[in-house]
Amino acid sequence: MYDYIIIGSGIVGLSTGYALSERYPEARILIIEKENSIAYHQTGHNSGVIHSGIYYKPGSLKAKFSKGGGNRLRAFCDQYGIAYEMCGKVIVATEEEELPLLQNLYERGLQNGLGVSLIGSEQLREIEPHASGLKAIHVKEAGIVNYRRVAEQFAALIQERGGTLLLNTRAETIREDADEMIVECDNGTFRGRFLINCAGLHCDRIAALQGMQTNMKIVPFRGEYYELIPEKHGLVKNLIYPVPNPNFPFLGVHFTRMIDGHVHAGPNAVLSLKREGYRKTDFNLRDFAEVMTYPAFWKIAGQNMSEGWKEIVRSLSKKVFVRNLQRLIPEMREDDLIPSQNGVRAQALTKDGKLVDDFLIVSNEKSIHILNAPSPAATASISIGQAISEQIPGPLRSPIFAT
Repeated sequence: MYDYIIIGSGIVGLSTGYALSERYPEARILIIEKENSIAYHQTGHNSGVIHSGIYYKPGSLKAKFSKGGGNRLRAFCDQYGIAYEMCGKVIVATEEEELPLLQNLYERGLQNGLGVSLIGSEQLREIEPHASGLKAIHVKEAGIVNYRRVAEQFAALIQERGGTLLLNTRAETIREDADEMIVECDNGTFRGRFLINCAGLHCDRIAALQGMQTNMKIVPFRGEYYELIPEKHGLVKNLIYPVPNPNFPFLGVHFTRMIDGHVHAGPNAVLSLKREGYRKTDFNLRDFAEVMTYPAFWKIAGQNMSEGWKEIVRSLSKKVFVRNLQRLIPEMREDDLIPSQNGVRAQALTKDGKLVDDFLIVSNEKSIHILNAPSPAATASISIGQAISEQIPGPLRSPIFAT
C-alpha cells in the first residue's frame, strides 16, 4: 500500500514526487513509467530553455510558475551541481508590422515582473552579432539547462528517501474503492491512497481510465529541429527568437544554444499522426482516428488554416524552413543545417475547439490530473510539483497503511 501513486516519470511527475518527499518524508511514494527509462518523451526531447515567463498572460499559472519555478530550478541546480547558464535571449522584430506586437510583449514582460529592455538594431548586434532586426526585447532572465539531468536528480532523491520507481510498467485500468485507488498494470496491481496523473501525452487517457470527465483531448504536435554544423556555431551566441503570432499557440522557428554547445534551429509545429511520433513517417491508427473524429480539432484547424499550412510547408521544404530562419540571421544557408532530434508537444484541446493556453490541473477527492503541461512546464516543474503537493492530503497512518 502506497500513500501516493504517480503515473509518469517525466519532469513534472518526478518534480511532484520530489515535492511530496520533501513535504512528507514518511510518505510511501510509487512512480510508474511505461518506458524503460525516465524522462523519455517530452522531457527528453526538450529544447533545454529556462523560460522567463514573458509570453504568458499576467496572473496565469504559466506566468506565475515559470518565474518562480525558474528561480527554484536555478537554486536546485546550484545545490546539486547541475550545469546551467543564464545567457539571456533576444526576441527580434524583423518587419514594421511586428513592432506593435513587440511593444505589447515588452509591456507584458514588465507586468510579469521581468527585467526586460527594448533595444535597437545596434544593441541587438552587440548581443547577437549575426542577427538582424528593427528592434528587439532583451530578456536577461532566460537560460539553458539539461532537463534530463534535472529529472535524473529528482529521481535519485526520491529513491534515496525510500520512494519506488518502476519502469516498463503500463497502467491499464484504474479503480476507486472507498479508501484506496487501485492501479492495475501489465506487470502487477498497485494500491495507493491518492493518484497523481502526470502522463503527459497520455494524460487524457489515464484520466479516462478513472472515469474522469475532462472535456478535453490531447492533440500531439511534432516540433521538427535542425542543428547547426559545428563550423557555424558562431552564428548564434545564445537564444534568438522571432516575435510570435499572438493568434497561434507556438513561438515560431528560433535559434537555441544548448548547454552542451550545440545550436538547434526550430521547431515548426505540425500535427503528429502518432502521440509519440518523432518521425514524419510515424503513424498510429488509434491516435490518428481520435484526432480525425474529434470535432474540436476541425474547428481549430479551420481557424488556423493559413498558419497551419505554413507549418506543413516548412516541414516538407528545408528551403522554406531556412528562409524563415534567414529573417533572423540572413547569413544562414541550407548547408549550415543538418536534421536533429524532434519533439512532440502534448497540447490539450477542449471540446469547444479551444487550445488550452494555461496549465490545466483537475482533481477530485482521491486523484489529481495534470492535463495540460507543455512549455514552460520544465522550467516551472518545481513550482508545479510544490503546488500539487499542497493540494494533496498528507499520509494517513491507520492499520491499512501500517508496515
